Amino acid sequence: MKTIGTLAKELDISVETIRFYERKGLIVQPLKPDSGYRMYDDTHVSQLKFILKAKALGFTLDEVASLMTMSGNCADVESMGLQKLKLIREKIAILQRLEHVIQDMTNSCKANHDPNSCPIINSLN
Repeated sequence: MKTIGTLAKELDISVETIRFYERKGLIVQPLKPDSGYRMYDDTHVSQLKFILKAKALGFTLDEVASLMTMSGNCADVESMGLQKLKLIREKIAILQRLEHVIQDMTNSCKANHDPNSCPIINSLN
């Protein structure tokens, strides 16, 4: 059993992050005893670690909430994973196109011999 401060420090997150997840319904806030602090158990630790890992993989909080309820339904989890993978691949393609455009623009700067004109600035105007 841990206080919220100890739990936050252990997971390297803020107390406010834990409270936010409680307000979102991702974890249940423990009851507060008449005297003392709320105590968080291993279930809370596991749930928070799950949330943090899923967020690190790019899942939104709504998606995390869904994942937390799908533990026995692998087909649904797979479908969600495939949707996320499609989105990631689309973002990669966009970033690769941007990389090529920026590379071409910086190459045009290297080839530019007019100190009063910048090809990148000119293309943005």
